[in-house]
Amino acid sequence: MEYIYAAMLIHKAGGKVEEATVKKVLEAAGVKTDDARIKALIASLEGVNIDEAVKKAATAPAAAPAAPTGGEAKAEKKEAKKDEKKDEAQAAAGLGALFG
Repeated sequence: MEYIYAAMLIHKAGGKVEEATVKKVLEAAGVKTDDARIKALIASLEGVNIDEAVKKAATAPAAAPAAPTGGEAKAEKKEAKKDEKKDEAQAAAGLGALFG
């Protein structure tokens, strides 16, 4: 996860997400780096618009919890909807904090 965070930080700072910059950020944070993981990250981000990906992630609905069985299903369903809305708002707020 820290590899992705490093890439997002570099992108937000206006830098180019490259192997060398990701490695520098990770080392500065005290993370033992793995060159293979860095190469895989850079390869997976090739052609990806990071701003669009973050925007989509911030607006994507949260996964619905599994449906309960029995008589308490209706009460839990209402409560799950409330929790889901709350979780979506918290997730969006968390991503917003990462990107200003």
